[in-house]
Parts: sequence; structure tokens; C-alpha cells
Amino acid sequence: MKLFDLTGRLALVTGSSKGIGLALARGLAEAGAAVVINGRDAAMVEAACAGLRAEGRTAHARPFDVTDADAVRAAVDAIETGIGPIDILVNNAGIQHRAPLEDFPLDAWERLKATNIDSVFFVGQAVARRMIPRRRGKIINIASVQSELARTGIAPYTATKGAVKMLTKGMATDWARHGLQVNAIGPGYFDTELNRALVNDPAFSAWLEKRTPAGRWGKMHELVGAAVFLASDASSFVNGHVLYVDGGITACL
Repeated sequence: MKLFDLTGRLALVTGSSKGIGLALARGLAEAGAAVVINGRDAAMVEAACAGLRAEGRTAHARPFDVTDADAVRAAVDAIETGIGPIDILVNNAGIQHRAPLEDFPLDAWERLKATNIDSVFFVGQAVARRMIPRRRGKIINIASVQSELARTGIAPYTATKGAVKMLTKGMATDWARHGLQVNAIGPGYFDTELNRALVNDPAFSAWLEKRTPAGRWGKMHELVGAAVFLASDASSFVNGHVLYVDGGITACL
């Protein structure tokens, strides 16, 4: 299993104080990586780190705003000089806003673009500039089944996740020659805080269970294997790929 061993590697996971980000950080730490926990709420970041340390993992707290390009560059520089070279980046930070498209608030549109697209560009670029001279590095962007499929009430979110898919392919196209692997994970419908309103809606859950071949919501730990694979030597010739972890929902009508 040496191909999947992340011992000695440092992973920065954005938006990792809770939810899918924390689950992925925990999974990478269980595979041997030291992890940098990020979020805008310093107290939540510290609490997440404390929890991982209590489990015997190496975790560093670095709160910063991934939508602020200057803050991102400063944070990446501080991590590289103060902790060590970033071997793995998981661009996980993301938000959702549900509303009819004709009434969608402009401020929500701007927030979605900043958090779901700008952050991937800002953090990806800042980290890649460090990885390229080393000629190695793993970047994993978090896309979505909405990178492929639309649903009523979330058209702007769908647009941002489509952009993440194509930015992933563009990053791989530019940076593969420098020894980097850039891929994405496309989660399906997972039982997370972001989806709490949908999970608690019996009609939506019934629809989802019929629509998904696996017949259920995903559980967060089921994303970990994909992250470890894409972060490890096992994926050394995988580039520009979106790995959908969705119970088969993108495979069928």
C-alpha cells in the first residue's frame, strides 16, 4: 500500500474547519500527511485542529480568507516558510445559495463566484508557484455533480462548479509539464451541513433516492478514498480528471 502512503507530506485543505473539508483533512492525516486547517473563523479552525491532534494527527491552524488574493499569497508564503513545503492542496472552500434564477440576488451571485471560483484560482496559483520549481505537487479541486447536471433553484452554483471543472482541466494543461497533477473530485449528494435543508426535506430525499442508482445520500467518509488516491503516488499519471463520487447519478437519466 506504499502507493497510497502520504507520510512526510504536507496538505493544505481550504474550508476545512467543518463538513467535507474536515473529513478530507482527517482522511489525508490518517494516510500519514500533516494537514493545514483553513477557514475564516479562527476559533472554528483551532477547534478542528484540536480535534485532529486529540486523535494523534499533526494539524496546523491557518485561518485566512481564500477570496482575498493578497491574504492568500501571504498565507501560502507563511506556511511554506513556517511549516514546510505544501505537497498537496485541496481547494474545498465553497458555499451554496438557493433561489429562483429570475430573483437571484446579485450579492449572492458575487459571493458564489468569489468563494467557489476565485478561491480556486487564487490558492491554486499561489501554491503552484511554489510547487513548479520543485517539479512535484498535487492539487485537488472540489467540483460537484453540478459540474455536469443542473437542477432548479441553483443555476449560479451550477455555473461556478462548471467553472471549477474547466479550471481543473486548464491547470492540468498548463502545469502537468512541471510535474504537477491537478484533478478534481465531484461529490454527489452528501449528508452535510450545506445540504441540511435538503436532507430534512422528505420529498427531496425521496426524489434523490429514486434518482440515484445507489438509492441513498452519500456519507462524508466515502469521499476520503478518492482524495487519498488523487493526493498519492497512485495517481502519478492522472491529470485533468474529475472523479465523480456520486452513487452513479451522473451515469444515468
